[in-house]
Amino acid sequence: MRDHVEASLQHTLTRLGPHGLPLIGRADWNDCLNLNAHSSDPDESFQTGPIRSSGKAESVMIGALFVLAARDFAALAAAPNKRDTAREYRAAADRMAAAIENHGWDGAWFLRAYDHAGRAVGSHENDAGQIFVEPQALCGMAGIGAESGLVDKALASVAERLACEFGVQLLDPPYPEYRRELGEISTYLPGLKENGSVFCHTNPWLIIAEAKRGRSDRALQYLRAIAPTYQSDPDTRRTEPYVYAQMVAGVAAAKPGEAKNSWLTGSASWSYVAVTQYILGIRASVEGLAIDPCIPPEWPGFSARRRFRGATYDLTVVNSRAVGRGVREVVVNGEPIAGNVIPTAEPGATVRVRVELG
Repeated sequence: MRDHVEASLQHTLTRLGPHGLPLIGRADWNDCLNLNAHSSDPDESFQTGPIRSSGKAESVMIGALFVLAARDFAALAAAPNKRDTAREYRAAADRMAAAIENHGWDGAWFLRAYDHAGRAVGSHENDAGQIFVEPQALCGMAGIGAESGLVDKALASVAERLACEFGVQLLDPPYPEYRRELGEISTYLPGLKENGSVFCHTNPWLIIAEAKRGRSDRALQYLRAIAPTYQSDPDTRRTEPYVYAQMVAGVAAAKPGEAKNSWLTGSASWSYVAVTQYILGIRASVEGLAIDPCIPPEWPGFSARRRFRGATYDLTVVNSRAVGRGVREVVVNGEPIAGNVIPTAEPGATVRVRVELG
């Protein structure tokens, strides 16, 4: 597995474009953003049709994913004392983050990409598709530009330009007609599918980004907008009330709020990660089990049980100061510990943990 992850990182590092950003190839996560296809036929299969083998289109999103993965890999490499490998990937992550800040920032949000001709995609200078959700969410998750305020500006732009009552839309404004240089993304009607719908898969990334910035209000707002539990208008949504949809029609669609393609989405698993690891803040680290909640200030706290590396952790989080975040004290089996990472217990052990916020 370690070799597989490193091979994927090397694949990205050996395929960088003119701005030092990763080449997009056929597409990135959004398989309808086909910046190297240049097909004059909007009915062509963009998933299997020809693309430019020498395509120069670059993806800011892949760059942000690389930063996330490279930093995690560096932490894993450091644990078995592979310090040279750890330094190599930390440096590579820093270089990619710098490339994104230097060439992927549009003034109030991150660009989505550069097309084959070197034109920015997801820029305020575009007539459509001025802002995309993916780079804002993933740069937020990776902390790219956090210290200089870029992440907060980008997430504020998401709240202003992309958030609606049905969730956070993929882009704004939608493309009104087919764009040969963009591919399949522009074949859909405005507000549907990749052309400006609420693509539920991306919303948990924003929940994570907002929780990492300490904003439980936005994190919970985005969760409630897409989670089946909170849907109260089945006549509008028109999908099963107990399952996530792949997409919900955006505000530009003929029927905003109508969901499609239930069951066909990674939204459920990503939402589980966002809620348990970033709102409740219980997540694995190399050193042990980290506890770092970001809950609404009005919550009194919560309790949870986590099985981790063969042991069971019974956790009680107390929010008596009504702050919702910031770990003040951690007590493990009656003894206070330094920091917020609980050391790994022996397999089969039961560990009782009390966490005070504030």
